[in-house]
Amino acid sequence: MTDRIESIDRGREFGVGPRRGMPEPERRCLEREHRSIGSQIEHTEDAGVVKTGTTTVAVAGSDGVVLGADTRASVGGGRFVANRTTQKIEPIGDRAAVAFSGSVSDAQSFVRQLRAESRLYELEHGTAISLESLATLAGGLVGRGPYRVLDLLLAGVEDDGVEAESSAGDSTDVGAAVYDIGPGGGVMTADYAASGSGMQLAYGALEGTLGEATGTKTVGDLRPIVASAVRSATARDTASGDGITVATVTAAGVELERFDELETAVEAVAPTVGDDVPTGEEVR
Repeated sequence: MTDRIESIDRGREFGVGPRRGMPEPERRCLEREHRSIGSQIEHTEDAGVVKTGTTTVAVAGSDGVVLGADTRASVGGGRFVANRTTQKIEPIGDRAAVAFSGSVSDAQSFVRQLRAESRLYELEHGTAISLESLATLAGGLVGRGPYRVLDLLLAGVEDDGVEAESSAGDSTDVGAAVYDIGPGGGVMTADYAASGSGMQLAYGALEGTLGEATGTKTVGDLRPIVASAVRSATARDTASGDGITVATVTAAGVELERFDELETAVEAVAPTVGDDVPTGEEVR
């Protein structure tokens, strides 16, 4: 007796394999379809590849942080728009917010869990969790949890005016910080960050407008920059688009604004003549 290994007939798994007694023309047609389906299955079985749509951006300033995200939810790698008014930024307490890209169900479950864990910490210790500890907690949840496709930007300000150190070694007055949390649970701090399928386009727009003095800009300066970066990404990335959600986090709390159109958002958050604009910067 000999062992025999038979190849898997992928076509028969889907009910399209050729059957005995079938006329020759129909048999050849089904054989071609059989080979086509098999190649599609092989092509889509990319183990370990994490694919996310969306464009999210977060920037730290001198008096707070600003987050931005588009409002399009898509399936099939951006080929089909499932929803045009998705809110991809959620507040976590009074001093932080998280922007997410990836699976909608994973994101919703994660936000509920992170809120519950941060509230539990507050009840047990009698004080709000620090921003750095919140980022570490978020990374641990992503690394240990059942979240398959999730990429996060967490940003906020420290409670009680505690200063936070930026990636450049500078400290901000209100402890404003941005944390980039990857799918594996890794946590990295930065002055600004972008994630999602439009992140490369967003990074290009951010680096072209922010310059080196990122931490000296106020949230009023940063809001049009963040909105413009998201708009730039949606111009080329098919998985991002429709409207924009802008979140401003300061010591006063979290403010969320949602705009149905990209141009409307950029114009609405732009500084006006009456606003406090730094010397040498143009009001746009």
